Amino acid sequence: MNYDVIIVGGGLGGLIASIQLAKSHYQVLLIEKYNYPFNKVCGEYVSNEVKPFLKEIGLDLESLGSTNINRFQLTSIKGKSLETPLQMGGFGISRYTLDYELFKIAKSLGVTFVLNTNVDDIQKINETFFLETNTNQTFETKVVIGSYGKRAKLDKSLFREFPTQTQAFVGVKYHIKYNFPKDLIALHNFKGGYCGISAIEDDKFCLCYLSDRKNVKNSGGINEMEKEIMCQNPFLFDIFHNAEFLFEHPLVINEIIFTPKSAVHKNILMVGDTAGLITPLAGNGMSIAIRAAVIASKLISNFLQKKISRVELEANYTEEWNKNFKNRLWRGRQLQKLFGDEFNSNLAISVLKKMPFLIKPIIRATHGNVIQ
Repeated sequence: MNYDVIIVGGGLGGLIASIQLAKSHYQVLLIEKYNYPFNKVCGEYVSNEVKPFLKEIGLDLESLGSTNINRFQLTSIKGKSLETPLQMGGFGISRYTLDYELFKIAKSLGVTFVLNTNVDDIQKINETFFLETNTNQTFETKVVIGSYGKRAKLDKSLFREFPTQTQAFVGVKYHIKYNFPKDLIALHNFKGGYCGISAIEDDKFCLCYLSDRKNVKNSGGINEMEKEIMCQNPFLFDIFHNAEFLFEHPLVINEIIFTPKSAVHKNILMVGDTAGLITPLAGNGMSIAIRAAVIASKLISNFLQKKISRVELEANYTEEWNKNFKNRLWRGRQLQKLFGDEFNSNLAISVLKKMPFLIKPIIRATHGNVIQ
């Protein structure tokens, strides 16, 4: 079957784009390498800038058990602490639950799903894309959205090059049971990284951290690094010694890249982490993926209605992506330099305690306006 749009990857960006396009009565196919529901490495805190939009498309966050988060705590490696209200605030919900609910909404709108399948290659001949999968299927479409995450084998077949990054990172996530305020999100520094904790549904908490890969290598493994390096922060020491860890093994992702990427590559519109990854301490990757999907969907609809050309589609999407996210991602990268180092993290907290008026604009710099 020939589809109007094919989406590669069924994370937040892909699911939201599929819902928006299906609501406009386009034939949409989404190809995802896993089967819903599934867990993935993610901080699972969502800025309230997207909350009204999610409710509008039929997501009942309260019934799903999402938590309201309106306070933020920052600690240094040695345990110096700063706490402040979150102006806009956010909510906590697991990707296991959130993505599954969006998947069900998309299916109810007529989106076709091909699951447990990888896209190995994408070729464009004239005005038609041909997508080949690892299951020896070939699909045709007018438009392709790339929403397959931070890095995939597909990037290699598309000859997509990323700028080099001097520091290699690893991301690790757990779900835990722990005695911690549900309205508070905390960010705890350790040497070469930082760890976030916030409440999700069912009285659980998401514990997710980013670390310099050298920490893991030099310590001899993730568990050893957590004991030797992360637990030097007394707040993390308490978590790792008193929390109940619910996963048999942590979820891990390697080679995390924060250097800028292209929003369009070989005529494919990229959304979410595929287009650009904000540093986790900014806590806004999920809302950026949702907003990018909304922007892409509107422009694709205009293209399919022949209101704009393909050249205009790609140029307009790149312009909108840069306008909405480029500076936010840059500010996130600059902010990250203040953390993961004992001197810098202590200094940052000391300065912010003395000049608390700086906190609000710093937080605001990594957030967007409410999606209308």
